[in-house]
This record gives sequence, C-alpha cells and structure tokens, in this order.
Amino acid sequence: MDSINRAIISATQAGLPLTSEPYQTLAEQIGISAEEFMQRLTQMQATGIIRRIGAVPNHYKLGYQHNGMTVWDVTDAQIDRLGTQVGLLDFVSHCYHRPRHLPEWRYNLFAMIHSKTAAGAEQQIAQIATLLGTHCHAHEVLYSTRILKKTGLRISK
Repeated sequence: MDSINRAIISATQAGLPLTSEPYQTLAEQIGISAEEFMQRLTQMQATGIIRRIGAVPNHYKLGYQHNGMTVWDVTDAQIDRLGTQVGLLDFVSHCYHRPRHLPEWRYNLFAMIHSKTAAGAEQQIAQIATLLGTHCHAHEVLYSTRILKKTGLRISK
C-alpha cells in the first residue's frame, strides 16, 4: 500500500466529515483531486483492502435501548435460505451463520435486533421465530447492556 492510500484510510477511518462533499474535503486535506481520491477508494474496495463504507450508528443515542443478539438453532439444510430472509428484516442490523460448538453451544444463526421498547424487541423476536418456523429448535436473546466497541480497525499514519 502506498502512502496516498494509507492517507485515505487514515482520513476516513474515524468517519466522513459533515460537509456537503465529504470526499472532496478529504481529497483536499490529503492534497489530491477528488477524482483521484474516488478512483483509489474504488480500487481499494475492488481489491478488498476496504471491505465496505457504511454508517455506524450509536443505537442508544438514537433511542434504541433494547438491543439484543438473538441466537437460533436452525436446521443446517435451511440455514442459508432462512438466514438470508432474517437478514432482510428491516429491524435486523446484521445476521451471521456461525458454527455450532457442541455440546455447549447449539446455536448457528445470529441476528442483532434493535428496538426502543421491550415490547417492540419481543415482537421482533416473535417475528423471527415465525419466519424460522419448524426449522428452529431453540433460541435465546443476549441483550446488550452497554456499548463496548463501535469502531473498525484503526491504522496509524
């Protein structure tokens, strides 16, 4: 990775500036054109250096106090299809297929939910349970009590 790509990553890793043209602002800070900035950013995404660019909301500050990682024991033969459907629900922020660790951990599908009320969270969990139907054998909810980390990898300049 050359020094300009490293500068782009360093400039963007803490978030984009709140300006009408954030990439233009960052390009000026680095000393390159906005076109070069975008070309390099696109190239780094294409090569996998940057996986994605997205918002990282603080759910608590947005009023979502009932956040939980729901874990589900789903029939292996159906997990890809059902996991895709769960991941498309508008209240699920991320959904993963993870290996079981038997006999201690039977769950293989993880889905993070967010709600402003306890009743809302329970309704979301019920909706997922209905979607999974008879392919789900058990589930649990691990509610968040605080934010431990809200950042991605940080590199030094």
